[in-house]
Amino acid sequence: MRMLNQDDEVDAEVTWEDQQQINSFSKLNAKYSDLEEAYNAKKQEKEALDDLSSELELVDEDELIKYKIGEAFMSIPLEQAQLRIEQEQNFILEELGKFKEEMDSLNEQMGKLKGILYGKFGKAINLEKD
Repeated sequence: MRMLNQDDEVDAEVTWEDQQQINSFSKLNAKYSDLEEAYNAKKQEKEALDDLSSELELVDEDELIKYKIGEAFMSIPLEQAQLRIEQEQNFILEELGKFKEEMDSLNEQMGKLKGILYGKFGKAINLEKD
């Protein structure tokens, strides 16, 4: 934490509207953090599926693959396992795209609020992540 210099202080009254904008920014920022966390988890899941797909390329075609469906493991042919993994990868890519779109939208909304709030309060308000 740091103390404000005399030059950094602003004599701006915080109105009810200003407080609503600060609250909106805070909510958007919290939602963005949650989405970012979910995005990173999905990204890791996608990487794991990519690695699994690469590993399955080394398996004999006649070998049965233990594949987890729900809570159980089933032995399925290699071709079917590869098809299921490809479908999961496509589904995850769609989810990643949706997360990214929503994160971009939130960033845009937060950018507008930052402009308004920094315009009024200058250095007296900190809206940046640590």
